Amino acid sequence: MLDAGIRRFAGMMRPFLPLDPNAIVLPGGELVRDTKGLPVVLGRIGSLEVRLATTRKDIRRAQRLRYKVFYEEMGAIPSAAQHLSRRDKDAFDRVCDHLLVYDMAHVAGPLRQPKPKVVGTYRLLRQDVAERNFGFYTASEFHIAPLVARHPGLRFLELGRSCVLKPYRTRKTVELLWQGIWAYVQHHRVDVMFGCASLEGTDPLTIREELAFLQANAGAKGDWHAAALPERSIPMDLMPAEKLNARRALAALPPLVKGYLRLGCSIGEGAVIDRQFGTTDVLIILPVRRIDRRYITYYDAAAGRHAA
Repeated sequence: MLDAGIRRFAGMMRPFLPLDPNAIVLPGGELVRDTKGLPVVLGRIGSLEVRLATTRKDIRRAQRLRYKVFYEEMGAIPSAAQHLSRRDKDAFDRVCDHLLVYDMAHVAGPLRQPKPKVVGTYRLLRQDVAERNFGFYTASEFHIAPLVARHPGLRFLELGRSCVLKPYRTRKTVELLWQGIWAYVQHHRVDVMFGCASLEGTDPLTIREELAFLQANAGAKGDWHAAALPERSIPMDLMPAEKLNARRALAALPPLVKGYLRLGCSIGEGAVIDRQFGTTDVLIILPVRRIDRRYITYYDAAAGRHAA
């Protein structure tokens, strides 16, 4: 299961206004986001392209995809407004940047004409933007402020709301999303990525081995420690470490979590049950300097080969 992302503010209905100073409204009401020196197309593999959203229409496409995956496929419970609009939207969409994977070879209509289709998305929230607006969403589940305060010289980036349309859940699509994230991280000189990742289910006992494995093998320590809010926290050490079947636990983890682990992430203390989305969330903390050099080399090279 991919990241169920930002939840608490899902369904907040406010006028779509460009709060961020990098967002401007052109005549006709179309929202345009400044890509801040980045090319709009950040990568390309075959018929797939990863792009930054630059218009309000782009963001609506991401919201429709999220609704299809989170609500129609995975059974999340929409608000009345979300149900009517068939879009997963909240106040954070107005200030975040959005990565979109397009299938440029998609065809539609009776004439089977080319019509590029959004098949994957990720939502990105930089620390400076968060501080000017609503803060970080992850703070609704985890103590983020102390973590950020312990690293005053570092730039944080929140990752969330990630999903991929089922037929496109392939290595190629995931690689493109990460290629886009890596280009964004380099351009904005991000030092730390973090966010919620989800395990399917709301009964901790059914995923106790996975939770215990994450705590025992990747628990954040020292200056990188962060914990779930006390009123929402559930323990992760639900079985003794000596009884863990590490291979089985690792295999059972969602692909997104396994991907973060390969990159070198740490896991916060305590998990949070999200009953609306039917998931159990853990906190991912990934300092850029911890990323294995081979992945940095790979994505640097991939950017050179594929970026427009």
